[in-house]
Amino acid sequence: MALDGYSDQTMSRQAMRAELLDAETELRLAYAWRDHRDEQALHRLVTAYMRLAISMAAKFRRYGAPMNDLIQEASLGLMKAADKFDPDRGVRFSTYAVWWIKASIQDYVMRNWSMVRTGSTSSQKALFFNLRRVQAKLEREAAARGETLDQFQLRQLVATEVGVPLADVEMMEGRLSGSDFSLNATQSSDEDGREWIDALEDDGVQAAEAVEGAHDAERLRSWLVKAMQALNARERYIVAERKLKDEPRTLESLGEELGLSKERVRQLEAAAFAKMRRNLESQSREVYALLS
Repeated sequence: MALDGYSDQTMSRQAMRAELLDAETELRLAYAWRDHRDEQALHRLVTAYMRLAISMAAKFRRYGAPMNDLIQEASLGLMKAADKFDPDRGVRFSTYAVWWIKASIQDYVMRNWSMVRTGSTSSQKALFFNLRRVQAKLEREAAARGETLDQFQLRQLVATEVGVPLADVEMMEGRLSGSDFSLNATQSSDEDGREWIDALEDDGVQAAEAVEGAHDAERLRSWLVKAMQALNARERYIVAERKLKDEPRTLESLGEELGLSKERVRQLEAAAFAKMRRNLESQSREVYALLS
């Protein structure tokens, strides 16, 4: 249902003029859509309950979303409800549609509240729409008892009241405490002030770390080259094929190539590693400490 070009007042007036369905007519239309995919029946059913969708959309205006967009989402929820409604369950369509309409509007509000995803779990969704109300209620109750709650106590009580983890309450408080700001905004009113993006820590490799890493890699390479030189040709070949290839050879394939059994290749490999270890330990106390 495209709503572009219509004001919310116009849509409200059109919805109020729609027919009111009695239970028998509503059931007949639901069967016609479910069993025969009668689009006229679907249109009549949805149009009759647009006043319900608009009424529910109006309850979410305080979240700052345009009313037309809220009605659009409410109508999508209404159409989903009509598509999934099972008239054999014996409930009125309006009772079933309320959940779908509300869910559709809430998803829209949470998607557009912030550029950062506000929440995705059921507990986060419950907090988003109930946090301020529950906080106010708990503070009123505490005041009636003559008590004053600090922020930590209030968060704990909210978590218990809503049935969510304390960490979710702390996260949602932070999300709802302010709006989005550009990282390119200056930190002061001075036009030449530093932008917020300049204050972010660079998580890339720093120059000192890069130089140190390159130095350590070169030193390790030289140690390994010397250790490999201590092996005979067959041992070097086995180590290279088993450990230095992108796709290491199996003991069985090396045995077939060298005319040895799989167990013999494993023994030669173990002996080569032991010889390399002794060579590395003799080269540097640092290597010895690393291998210990």
